[in-house]
Amino acid sequence: MSDLRFLIVDDFSTMRRIVRNLLKESGFADADEAEDGVAALQKLRNGKFDFVVSDINMPNMNGFQLLAEIKADEKLKHLPVLMVTAEARKEDIVLAAQNGAAGYIVKPFTKATLEEKVTLILKKLGM
Repeated sequence: MSDLRFLIVDDFSTMRRIVRNLLKESGFADADEAEDGVAALQKLRNGKFDFVVSDINMPNMNGFQLLAEIKADEKLKHLPVLMVTAEARKEDIVLAAQNGAAGYIVKPFTKATLEEKVTLILKKLGM
């Protein structure tokens, strides 16, 4: 259905697999994974991606640092970044929005929630 390429960033492989499966069930079958922000940036700079789904709490480079790097990069700053957080802390949500995140989602989430968020972001961006 969709030929958009997703990058799923999370330090837990189980979580990456869950997100990947939910995206696939929502019609977004093309996805790659990275275990932290450092690995994610490398993939983003060397490949072609359309959408990033990133956890906030990760070692080496967390989701906010990754977001900042993406938004500071001329070639990547157009990419929508959906932030995934374990706890809906008000300051995290504000920070995500201020730093240019396309949206955020709180774990655990359902396929419906993820699909709705992704679809909304794509619509907003005219993708």
